[in-house]
Amino acid sequence: MTPTRRAAVATGVLFFATHVTSVTALALYGPALDDAGFVTGSGSEQSVLTGAFLEVLLALTIVGTGVAIFPVVRRYSEGAALGYGALRTLEAAVIAAGIVPLLALTTLRDDGVASASDAVAPALVSLHDWTFLLGPSFVCATNTTVLAFALLRSGLVARFVPVIGLVGGPLLFASGTAQLFGAVAPLSAVAAVCAVPVFAWEISLATYLLVKGFRPDALRRLDAREAQGQPELVAA
Repeated sequence: MTPTRRAAVATGVLFFATHVTSVTALALYGPALDDAGFVTGSGSEQSVLTGAFLEVLLALTIVGTGVAIFPVVRRYSEGAALGYGALRTLEAAVIAAGIVPLLALTTLRDDGVASASDAVAPALVSLHDWTFLLGPSFVCATNTTVLAFALLRSGLVARFVPVIGLVGGPLLFASGTAQLFGAVAPLSAVAAVCAVPVFAWEISLATYLLVKGFRPDALRRLDAREAQGQPELVAA
């Protein structure tokens, strides 16, 4: 297996891993965030802790996607490769920040201080909710657009894949903006619909990379351009 093929497989696997960990984590800790009585004893603490652990794995796999695809995208544009890697790292950092309130909720539950819990627990839930908006909406939308644009211009994958990303990224950013200013409710049907194209982009990209890998003709053009010291390639 060539290094480029290994990069394609690693990127595809890590993209799938981000979805497995994120969906499972939310299913585990989500009910506790909506349960006003969680801190005082109802609900499962272990499910929250397991969900928090999966969020840690999610953050690591998000960074991993940027690392895995970096060597290939750099052959088209080092700036795009660095930008994508930095934005994925920022997204992971915001998600990691959102893990702390989850763990703090379990601490309040263990301490059993009802008076403090009544005031602090809603604030912790709000902190998590804001990180959930900033990371998976704004930062994810931006890094999606950066990578999709680079893949479209370089021709490293079939054209339809980055086109989905170029539709989904701005749409998700617009949805996040609407949620920020209260025009759309978080986790509403509208927000979910706006997130579908980015989901489709990541799944289609992961599947394409696992099944076909990066397009050999595009790789050859990039190699030839690099050898000749030419500016950034625009795929035909």
